[in-house]
Amino acid sequence: MVRYASGKKCIEVARQLLKSARTADELRTAQAVLLPLEMGLNPEQTAMIIGRSRGATCSIRTRFVKISAGNLPAPRSKRSLRNRAKADLVRERAVPDEVLSTAATGGVVVVPQAKPQVEALLGKTMALSTLYRMLARHGWRKLAPDTQHPQGDHEVREAWKKNSQAN
Repeated sequence: MVRYASGKKCIEVARQLLKSARTADELRTAQAVLLPLEMGLNPEQTAMIIGRSRGATCSIRTRFVKISAGNLPAPRSKRSLRNRAKADLVRERAVPDEVLSTAATGGVVVVPQAKPQVEALLGKTMALSTLYRMLARHGWRKLAPDTQHPQGDHEVREAWKKNSQAN
């Protein structure tokens, strides 16, 4: 018993995808739909041509047919997706300017002390490493050394500097 390929209703959509494909996955999807319908290829031949297994090829075809029929939602674009982002880039870009205003006037900013302010602005908790990555993403960098130890003696430090040998 011969099993014919389904999806004749979405053949025009697949042709448009074939013409406008930007990624290899989009091209494979269009080929997985069009090759059996227009060329009469069986699933094994189609899988060999697009470089996927028979099962993956059938899944690609089935998913495309369901999406074009409206039975499945279209997948989200991977280009604009920032997984687990604390805020969108526009909002994130404004946060350092609001919280780290002392740095604009030449003050030293200690990031762990600014972390609660950033969390309050964004309304979400974040790891310290996330805050450092966010600052680096928007061009902030460490320009001054860390503050001196609070229990340190300034006079002893200066005396040691004067008496130490220059290298």
